[in-house]
Amino acid sequence: MQVLSVASECAPLIKTGGLADVTGALPGALAKVGVRMRTLLPGYPAVMAALSEPEAVHRFDDLFGGPAILLQAHAAGLDLLVIDAPHLFGRPGSPYQGPDGRDWPDNPERFAALSWVGAHVAAHGAGGWRPQVLHGHDWQAGFTTEYLRAMGTQDVRSVLTIHNIAFTGATDPARIPALHLDPWRFHPEGYEFYGAVSALKAGLVGADALTTVSPSYAEELMTPEFGMGLGGLMRQRRDALHGILNGIDDAAWNPATDPAIIPFATPAAKAPAKAALQAELGLPPAEGPLCVIVSRMTHQKGLDLVLETLPTLLDMGGQLAVLGSGDPGLEQAFLQAAADPMVAVRIGYDEAFSHRLIAGGDAILVPSRFEPCGLTQMYGLRYGTVPVVALTGGLADTVINASPAGLAQGVATGIQFSPVTAGALRNALIRLGVLYRDTGTWSRLQANAMAHPVGWDRSAQAYADLYAFLTDR
Repeated sequence: MQVLSVASECAPLIKTGGLADVTGALPGALAKVGVRMRTLLPGYPAVMAALSEPEAVHRFDDLFGGPAILLQAHAAGLDLLVIDAPHLFGRPGSPYQGPDGRDWPDNPERFAALSWVGAHVAAHGAGGWRPQVLHGHDWQAGFTTEYLRAMGTQDVRSVLTIHNIAFTGATDPARIPALHLDPWRFHPEGYEFYGAVSALKAGLVGADALTTVSPSYAEELMTPEFGMGLGGLMRQRRDALHGILNGIDDAAWNPATDPAIIPFATPAAKAPAKAALQAELGLPPAEGPLCVIVSRMTHQKGLDLVLETLPTLLDMGGQLAVLGSGDPGLEQAFLQAAADPMVAVRIGYDEAFSHRLIAGGDAILVPSRFEPCGLTQMYGLRYGTVPVVALTGGLADTVINASPAGLAQGVATGIQFSPVTAGALRNALIRLGVLYRDTGTWSRLQANAMAHPVGWDRSAQAYADLYAFLTDR
């Protein structure tokens, strides 16, 4: 089975969040079940620097405003196709924003170019290779099916994965000519979305199959609360929608072999990692749990609720360590909270430090208002760092609540709370404190967490089965 993955980021080459972790881990997981996946990426500076001996397989005289070369290469264990288009991707900053933190104004054209090249490879091949399935990720790959339609290609099946439906890639319809779109497709059954052009809507309408990153999120997408204006379309496409839970790279996230931490294989051996983290952050020993957060700082992530309930954690002798960036107001609020000697905050992102943070913490807080899948709670499970999570999306699918029944049956792996309010989180923190003081129960909770399967095996097989179904059909 030959599959082309079209993505705007892919770890370890370029990463802003969980999307990159998924697109980076999926090819290796799929290879174990007979699927060869190549990943098409924009040629950002970091990606171009990672390539060794790239081979040109196609040239575009004018790719949305300038010439471009499609390169075939290998890097970080991945089979890659990379779009060398400096006028679109040769820029400082993140994949989506400049150094000033503002979105690039030509993002619609930049990721339309990614979709265009994806459709071109599906239609015509590249370097003698052609996929049977085109698998796009989020709005940045949404136009691939529109372009496939325009190219008259009917023998390649298409899948679009929704990692977060909140980002629709919407833009002004005045851009239709610049985006090389068929103007007659600008209608509610096409890529029109409340008067705007939406790349995500195009993919949701046009793909043969839709997947999202957890079964619970698939159900939530069909509701007005979580569908973000697309719930009706999701209900229409119910039969094409599949909730396939994300996994994590359990080789990169392995507490027994992780080079970023003091290794450990059992909960009883976590103590040195915690002590090292406290020393690094200047936190003293404490009676209560050390809670950690690794997150984008946005309203979605519910971090304002953490600030509101922080006194509860501190009053019971707990500590908080945070790594993240995003909303300037939240960044400033957390920096102000760090005036307390029991709170440590780092603004930004550091991959190695994120490993030390999760390894050294007693609990990881994920109070998201909505969460398609979430990966940090799975990293926490892997490292025996007990997740405290909102009951939503993938958080509900990956954490077994420490309810009386869950504890009695010996299966609990974390704490869930609902609704997503400060009051409910406060109660969850109180429950955390009670469990933490009961050393026997706490050790069992940690052991259950570390034993919980969080890898890609089952999910990779589900994707392989979906590809096979589509191609057989």
